Amino acid sequence: MKDATVRKVCVVITARPSYARIKTVLESIRDHPRLELQLIVGASALLERFGPVIDVIRKDGFEPNAVVYMVVEGENLVTTAKSTGLGMVELATIFDNLKPDIVVSIADRYETIATALAASYLNIPVCHVQGGEVTGSIDEKVRHAVTKISNVHCVANTMAAERVIRMGEDPDTVFITGCPSIDLASRVVAQGQNGFNPFAKYGGVGSAFNMEKGYLVVMQHPVTTEYKNSEHQIEETLEAIRTLGYPTFWFWPNVDAGSDRISKSIRRFRELHHIPFIHFFKNLTPEDFLRLLVGSKCLVGNSSVGIREASFLGVPVVNIGTRQERRDRGANVIDVIYDKKLIQDAIQRHLHNGRYQCETLYGDGKAGPRIANLLSEVPLRIEKCISY
Repeated sequence: MKDATVRKVCVVITARPSYARIKTVLESIRDHPRLELQLIVGASALLERFGPVIDVIRKDGFEPNAVVYMVVEGENLVTTAKSTGLGMVELATIFDNLKPDIVVSIADRYETIATALAASYLNIPVCHVQGGEVTGSIDEKVRHAVTKISNVHCVANTMAAERVIRMGEDPDTVFITGCPSIDLASRVVAQGQNGFNPFAKYGGVGSAFNMEKGYLVVMQHPVTTEYKNSEHQIEETLEAIRTLGYPTFWFWPNVDAGSDRISKSIRRFRELHHIPFIHFFKNLTPEDFLRLLVGSKCLVGNSSVGIREASFLGVPVVNIGTRQERRDRGANVIDVIYDKKLIQDAIQRHLHNGRYQCETLYGDGKAGPRIANLLSEVPLRIEKCISY
């Protein structure tokens, strides 16, 4: 018979960013005496063309209790909606088999709402990590919708907590824990570079260059509400980097509506232009990506990494377009539209100004243990806000 004092916590990992955002929570749950970790890995985290995140997860010592294939090919609005529905169907069966005491859902992707809905309809409490933040596109709608169907809210800062409470959530269920992704950034700062060589470790595509002379990192994803413009948007960034001629590590986009268009544009650009100063990667481990980032001169694109981890690391950021619109940000971010000249000018400003001071807007590097300790107590705290 299961020890009634041990709570089963089920965490769903569906993509490269969701693993980076929750890894320290997984570690803390695994090591907690009153918690049992259940892990589900699915969606793009299983796909080779995005760099199979499940391999990284297993190398880190986490063996999934279940995997779920839920990505419908096409990367457009219809397939995104269908993937959400398929995820809900498959996750409902897995939750019914695993019978967790609580399910953890992360941030604002379509898999997040599928996770929260499936658990909620099975009367399983949901803990939402990174709620209460504002962004551009459909992501904000998904994030707020997940907040309304969640029972416990682990938010990054006071501003996020206030937004969740203004949405009508019980203040007793809202906890300022910080963002777990900052935990990894703090760990990387403490460990240092340690002679990290991404060319030797990961291969990638393109020529190697001397990292000691400085380099940029580019990570640009499609914006769901603007997915038909994805080709133009990425071409402006490609032209800016080509004109600048500065050594650059470029990462493949997330699996969202418009990602096929971005991938196609990158491949076409790579064929048409001589760009030996750009090296392309699909995926790195979360820690290695942050090692690469902390050593860079600037992050370019529209990833939330530029808003979160880069502010803690003091890395300059050129944030392009609307994907991170209205998100709370630090002094390290310059916002520009999709215009190659403006992008290039912003990069050059950062190259001239150098690094920024560390900001703790999204946490102090101790979120993982805080969330695990909260989850060990959470069933008692949600009895008043869930009806079985």
